[in-house]
Amino acid sequence: MAVLAVLLTGCGIRPTQVPTDFGPAPSRVPCALSGPDIATQSSHGVPVQVFLLCSEQLVTVDRSVRIADGTAESARRALVAQALLDELAEAPSTPEEQAGYTTDVRGGMTVSGPREGDPEDTLRLSTPPQDLTPTALGQIVCTFSDSAAARDDGSVVLGGPAPPSSRSYECTPEVRAAPGDTTPKSTAVRSS
Repeated sequence: MAVLAVLLTGCGIRPTQVPTDFGPAPSRVPCALSGPDIATQSSHGVPVQVFLLCSEQLVTVDRSVRIADGTAESARRALVAQALLDELAEAPSTPEEQAGYTTDVRGGMTVSGPREGDPEDTLRLSTPPQDLTPTALGQIVCTFSDSAAARDDGSVVLGGPAPPSSRSYECTPEVRAAPGDTTPKSTAVRSS
C-alpha cells in the first residue's frame, strides 16, 4: 500500500473516493489545419469546401477550383462537380495528412450532366453510386450539396453511367458524424 501511495504521489495523481468522469481521452489527431496552407490554396482559383474524413467524421477542408469564365449554366453544374470530385480524389496535402485527414474517394471517376429523360440537375457518375463505399458516397454527396452542383434545396441528384433512374441524396448530420456507418438518405427521382 505504501508503494502504491508513493507511486501515485510521484506521478501527480491524488487518490479520490469519488468516481470521476473527465470525458474521453484527448485525440492525438487535431483535425485542424494551419492558416497559411488554407490561404495559399484558396488564392489559386474559386474557394470551395470539400468533405474529407478525419477522426471517423466528415470534416470540411478549404480548397480551390478553376472553372472557365463564360461557361453556360447548364454545363457549369457538371464542371463544378468534376472539379470537386477531382479534389476529393486527390491525396491530402502534407499539412492535411499530418492533421489526420484522409479520403475514401478514388481517382479516375468522372461526372457528366443529365442524359435524355433525366431531370436537368442530374449528375451522372462513371461509377454507380450504389457501388461506392458509404464513406465515399457521403463525401461526394456532402461536398456536392454545399456547392453549385446542388439543387436549390441542397440535395444532389446522382445516377450512374447506365440508364437506371437517378436518386436525390441528402447530406444529413448523421452522415457527417458517422459516414462509414450511415449511407446518405436518398429518394428516387422521376425521369422527365
